[in-house]
Amino acid sequence: MTNQIIDLRSDTVTTPSKAMRDAMATAQVGDDVYDEDQTVKELERTLAKMSGQEAGLFFPSGTQSNLVALLTHCQRGEEFIVGQEAHTYKYEAGGAAVLGSIQPQPIELDPNGTMPLEKIQRAIKLDDFHFARTRLLALENTIGGKVIPQTYISEAGKLARQNNLLFHLDGARVFNAAVEQNISLSEITKQFDSVSICLSKGLGAPVGSVLVGDESFLAQAKRWRKMVGGGMRQVGMLAAAALYALEHNIDSLKADHQLAAQLAEQLIDIDGLVVQGNCANTNMVYLSPEKGDGTEFHQWCAERGLKFGGRNPARLVTHRHITEQQIQSAAEIIRSYFESAK
Repeated sequence: MTNQIIDLRSDTVTTPSKAMRDAMATAQVGDDVYDEDQTVKELERTLAKMSGQEAGLFFPSGTQSNLVALLTHCQRGEEFIVGQEAHTYKYEAGGAAVLGSIQPQPIELDPNGTMPLEKIQRAIKLDDFHFARTRLLALENTIGGKVIPQTYISEAGKLARQNNLLFHLDGARVFNAAVEQNISLSEITKQFDSVSICLSKGLGAPVGSVLVGDESFLAQAKRWRKMVGGGMRQVGMLAAAALYALEHNIDSLKADHQLAAQLAEQLIDIDGLVVQGNCANTNMVYLSPEKGDGTEFHQWCAERGLKFGGRNPARLVTHRHITEQQIQSAAEIIRSYFESAK
C-alpha cells in the first residue's frame, strides 16, 4: 500500500488554503436573515455581475439552491424537462417531487451531454387537463465533465422562449465550462432565467452556492430558502472564502483539466480498460473495465491508496490538491491491476 492517499473521488474534497482561512478569519459578518451580512452581500453582488444577472442569493449547498429555483419557478402539478443523468433529476434525492410536487420529465442525453432538441419539443405537454403543465427547461453545465456547447445553449434557450418555458442552469461546475472554452462566465449564464453556481468544488471554498437571476425571482426564492431551512446568520466567513476563491482560484481550474488529460492519455493503451471517449472531460476521466462489474478493480486501487467514485464506469476527478506525481502514481496503480489480471 502507498503511504499517500490519492483522492480522485470528487473535486468536493478540496479544503481551504491558509490564505482562504485568513480571509475567513477577518471577514465582516452580520445576521444574514436580517439582511445585515455585508460580506454575503458582496458575494451576491459579485456573482450577479460576473454572471450577467441582476442579483444573487447565497445558499449552503447547490442541492438547496437548485431545489429553491425549481420551487420558485414551478407550482404543484407542473413539470420541468431535464436530462436523465442531471443532478436535479437523479442525484438530489427527488427533492422537487417530494417537497414541491413538481414532476420531472427526464430525457435521455446524447453522448455529448445534451438533450436532443426534438425530444425536448416532443416532451412539452399540450395545454390539456390530462397533463402536467410544462413550466421549465433545466440544463446542467458541465455534465459528466462535458461542456455544453454555446450554440446548443442558444438553441435550447430559443426553444424554451418559443414555448413559454423558463430556463434554469445547474452550474455546479460552470466555471470549468467557462475556463475550458476560454470565455467569461456571463457568456454562458446570461441566457438563463436562473443559475445555481457552486463554489465548493474545484474553486476550493468549503461551503456554498449562489443562485442568480432577476430581483423579483430572488425575492420569491428568499422565502423558499427560509422555508427549506437555508436562512443563515453570521455567515460572512463562508462568503469570504467564496470571494477569495473567485479572486484567486478560477484560473487554476486549467491545471485540473490538464492533469485529467494527462491521466487519460496514460491509460488509453491499457488492455482490458476502456477510457470513455479516449479522453478526459474537463477535470473528469471515466473508466470501464472490460471484464467484471468494476468492484474488484475499485477495491484493488483503494488498497493501494487510490480513491475514486463509481464502479463501471469509474469516475476519477482531478482538483487543486492533485499533483503531476500523483497522476503518475494513479496511472501506475491502475496499470498494475490490469497487468496482474493477465
